Amino acid sequence: MEVSPILLKFAHFIQHLNIISLVIFIILVFMSVLSWYLIIAKALQLGLAYWRSQRLLKLFWHVSSLKPVITYLSQTKSTNDPFSHLALQGIKAAIYSKKRAEKQLVTICSHSEFITRNLRRAINEDTVRLNAGLTLLANIGSAAPFIGLLGTVLGIYDAFVIFSARENAALNTVAVLVGEALIMTALGLAVALPAVLGYNILMRSNNAFLNQLEDFASDLHACLNTGTRITR
Repeated sequence: MEVSPILLKFAHFIQHLNIISLVIFIILVFMSVLSWYLIIAKALQLGLAYWRSQRLLKLFWHVSSLKPVITYLSQTKSTNDPFSHLALQGIKAAIYSKKRAEKQLVTICSHSEFITRNLRRAINEDTVRLNAGLTLLANIGSAAPFIGLLGTVLGIYDAFVIFSARENAALNTVAVLVGEALIMTALGLAVALPAVLGYNILMRSNNAFLNQLEDFASDLHACLNTGTRITR
């Protein structure tokens, strides 16, 4: 079984790395694995949230009261997705506010304002949950090229040290070492590009999803506060 020339060159590249360059290479590999994990995990999280939101919205707009929605939330027990979490917090706030009004307890805000505060708190919590990990992805995208460049600089320095130590060192030998050092810059860019693209796509998708969540919060607030809803 013949070994691929690319694998042989890669093995040769790894063998000739000094300890510092090897540490930088391991860091880049770790950053690459972490960035791809974040991209895949956040994409799956957002896709699942979209799917669950459509189920809840379909139920919300096709029932005459909120009782089926409450039953759905209690049966599924799935409040990790933002729409279910928002609906549950809003309904709980409305029920709690009405109970306080029936007992004629002194309140510091109106029924509408109390619901608004709880809906806003739920949206903030869901925003933090959706965007968790994206800052790390952005940091990987910005730091990886510089880490790769550091590996290149150290590799070129090591190549010239070898060249100066050997009086009969051929120029092509140094050129090979410099070429291998430049691979570190390419590795840094290979780590950074998916991280930057993934961050931009996920941020845009999250913002679009959160805009839909804001719209649903307005509709839910009107329904909980007035008992009526806008037909769609």
